[in-house]
Amino acid sequence: MKTLICLLTVGALALAPATLEAKIVRKVEKTFTVQTGGNFEAFTEGGYIKVETADVNEVRITARQTFRTDDEAKANELLEDLELTIEQRGNTVVAESRYAKRGPNWFGNWPPVTVDFTVTVPRNFNLNMKTSGGDIVVGNLKGNVRARTSGGDLRFARIEGEIDGQTSGGNVRLEEGTASAKLHTSGGNVYVDRAGGPTSVSTSGGSIELNSVAELLSATTSGGNIYAKITTPIKQDTTLSTSGGRVKLSVPSGSGFQLDASTSGGDVDAEGLTLTIQKGGIGKSRLIGSVNGGGPKLKLRSSGGDIIIRAE
Repeated sequence: MKTLICLLTVGALALAPATLEAKIVRKVEKTFTVQTGGNFEAFTEGGYIKVETADVNEVRITARQTFRTDDEAKANELLEDLELTIEQRGNTVVAESRYAKRGPNWFGNWPPVTVDFTVTVPRNFNLNMKTSGGDIVVGNLKGNVRARTSGGDLRFARIEGEIDGQTSGGNVRLEEGTASAKLHTSGGNVYVDRAGGPTSVSTSGGSIELNSVAELLSATTSGGNIYAKITTPIKQDTTLSTSGGRVKLSVPSGSGFQLDASTSGGDVDAEGLTLTIQKGGIGKSRLIGSVNGGGPKLKLRSSGGDIIIRAE
């Protein structure tokens, strides 16, 4: 294991606004030898976690410590209560940052030292990460990903493994997933370019865009529009629901399913479907019927907009 500690002092520039907070930044760097298929676990309070991959048998970690002071002596004092752990446990590498003591003068400015982790892992590796306030970003990876953040975005490139991502206040973006994907945000948008496995997405306050999903299980939002394109015949019950927008869905031609579409604030439009209507009708607020002989249930709901379903 190799360790390198760097210190950088960043002061307020002479021409910078008076409100700019001077800060001290210090870096801790460590490298561990690992085998592919191992695990990386991370936790930090208020910082971000960024993971890149490479054709290496190493885990390289840079911990960037940002102090809310421009005084070196005060920074040294604050560092005494920072619990920073960067270590190897078998084929698992752990990076954790916790601030032990909350002082009376740090209300609304917690913690006084934030730690960001920038990490490089082998391409075949598993990740389990959590931050209380920053983004989590993952590059192309062959492995499972579990990510939690209380206030940042989640951004994933191509993930060849299971994905379980949740944020309480940011957006979620997945470029490509090949296995199961479960994505949730309480305050942002969800965007998926391609997903090949069973996929469930939800948001309490944004829109959902799914450009290409093979197995969509559910897409629900309390405050935005839903656009989704299902690329393979529907094999299981599927639900798309919004309380504040419209639903627009594309399904493969020839796919058989039981359609149950209803909206409180618009109309239901269906194009290109071989449809046997059982209740309601096209252009009405409700449409129930069998498509291409029936099959799994496709449930579409909106409380504030139109529902549009098309076969392509």
